[in-house]
Amino acid sequence: MPATCVIGLQWGDEAKGKLVDLLTADFDVIVRYQGGANAGHTVVVDGQTYKLHLIPSGILNPAVKNVIAAGVVLNPETLLAEIEGLEKRGVAVQSNLLLSSRAHVVFPWHVEEDRLQSSRSVQGEQIGTTLRGIGPCYRDKVGRLYAVRLGDLGRADFRDIVARITAAKNDYFAAIRGSETSVPLDPDAIHAQYQQYAHRLQPLMVDSTAFLLDNAEAGKRILLEGAQGALLDIDHGTFPFVTSSNSSGVGVSSGSGLPGRWVERVLGVMKCYSTRVGGGPFPTEQDNETGAHIRKLGNEFGTTTGRPRRCGWFDAVAVRYSARLSGVDSLAVMMIDVLSELPEIKVCTAYEIDGERVTQFPAHADDLRRAKPVYESIAGWQKDVRNVRRLADLPSPARAYLDRLSELLQRPVGIVSVGPGREQTIIAHSDWDCLVERGLARRAN
Repeated sequence: MPATCVIGLQWGDEAKGKLVDLLTADFDVIVRYQGGANAGHTVVVDGQTYKLHLIPSGILNPAVKNVIAAGVVLNPETLLAEIEGLEKRGVAVQSNLLLSSRAHVVFPWHVEEDRLQSSRSVQGEQIGTTLRGIGPCYRDKVGRLYAVRLGDLGRADFRDIVARITAAKNDYFAAIRGSETSVPLDPDAIHAQYQQYAHRLQPLMVDSTAFLLDNAEAGKRILLEGAQGALLDIDHGTFPFVTSSNSSGVGVSSGSGLPGRWVERVLGVMKCYSTRVGGGPFPTEQDNETGAHIRKLGNEFGTTTGRPRRCGWFDAVAVRYSARLSGVDSLAVMMIDVLSELPEIKVCTAYEIDGERVTQFPAHADDLRRAKPVYESIAGWQKDVRNVRRLADLPSPARAYLDRLSELLQRPVGIVSVGPGREQTIIAHSDWDCLVERGLARRAN
């Protein structure tokens, strides 16, 4: 059976976790295929909030297997803390989680590199980092010389690997810090620590590439869960203000190991407004009372860092680009309840750059920085929609807003979210009727 993929279409934080959790009951395998602990998915179940960073959102469903695939960079300490936190809340993790032995491992030197480089800026703006060592780990992965994969932790020469890398990293840190007093990394301590991690994680390790190919060929239902958002893609996003992996739909195959032929359906997830964390151009940003209002009602603070998110109007130019890039079939519009109090809502339908009107998303951050949004105003609905469960029961201005977004993005709206709970979900298109309804029914039983 072909796979389904859930992709965020903005700069992350689109509420993908809720969608994956909602859909999991109709799948056999849930796959996290890129990113690291810099991502954060929030899922609300029966009034309880779960914040997930590495573990796929499907872990809350005991009937499915959850896979952290080869494209993820994995910090064992963070993962074990997340496992322990879930198990304390009664979530069965050990029997439902598999880790790719091909996934690259985050070490203390990666975190230290992140810290040392975090104060540096590009064009006067910081790129933005969670200080979790994700970028440096991906850099070592591409460089290969200092890369370590999860399966390497059990190798007989692992001590020698750690000693060699630690010596090189200590030389690098000494050169960077100069006269700053520093304590060298201790290879023996790191080796001992990661040996303990390996012992605890070994029962969960598999060759995830072979596992997923076997499951796809056996007709198992696979749901692929993206992290961050498509506009943060290392190759196709707002470079250099991006993440370190392919967070758009183009990264699905490389991160999971599943060829594109297996992915039949792609759900693009987007907020009905825009947010961004860290530096980088953001044409529709509202650094004013409107932005503060959206931030407050949407609780727009980072799941991983707690940092307040920059907020603004919906950018149809950017999302149309990311929807095309990710091969999106239909849209999930999230958090429309957040806009319920506004008398007027704006949508960016084009940019003006150096006096020229454009509808294509610029490839260079400098061009996007100069872009002035061309807005279209739409009447607000000013009614509480959190208890609405059918599209027809939404206020007519809210339905008009959804119709306009669909028209601008040239894709149907399949799902509408009116709140964080599983039940606060409207099925707007028949493509998703069976998946969501079966998912809700199975959970009820």
